Amino acid sequence: MNDGRRHRRSIRLPGYDYTSNNAYFVTMVIKNRECFLEDPRYSEIVEWSWKQLATLNDHVVLDEYVVMPNHFHGILVIDVRRGGSRTAPTNAPAARKPLGRLIGSFKTMAAKRINLLRDAPGLEVWQRNYYERIIRDEAELGRIRQYVIDNPANWLADPENPVVAAVPRSS
Repeated sequence: MNDGRRHRRSIRLPGYDYTSNNAYFVTMVIKNRECFLEDPRYSEIVEWSWKQLATLNDHVVLDEYVVMPNHFHGILVIDVRRGGSRTAPTNAPAARKPLGRLIGSFKTMAAKRINLLRDAPGLEVWQRNYYERIIRDEAELGRIRQYVIDNPANWLADPENPVVAAVPRSS
């Protein structure tokens, strides 16, 4: 039935349990690919917000990450053996947040603090959604870690860099 509303197609793996014990490689991009994370005040907020995920959620372990001028890469591990959320208001065991809620929390924390600093409440900071890859084994984890570590050195050739994207490609 078409009721006139737009329906976004999910880019998540159908049927996959995103609360399960696994490592995930995630990428979030700044709205309109603006490079305002070059400002250390904003990049520090993004880094702080990322670290808060592990501080506030017992079942989250953070691995390599990097704040780039207009995007963020990180490896997040959901470890079901570690517990639930530290922010639960009761003594009952807290439900583990799935990956999507964790990323939503990260983006919200960062956006609110960035917007407070630039006196722009409610301004969109991030593009909708995020990219994620389920890391399947130790070899893949090693390759992705190296990619994250090397990302700043590769920025001058990165297609996410607007300077690179603006240069016409020769045939």
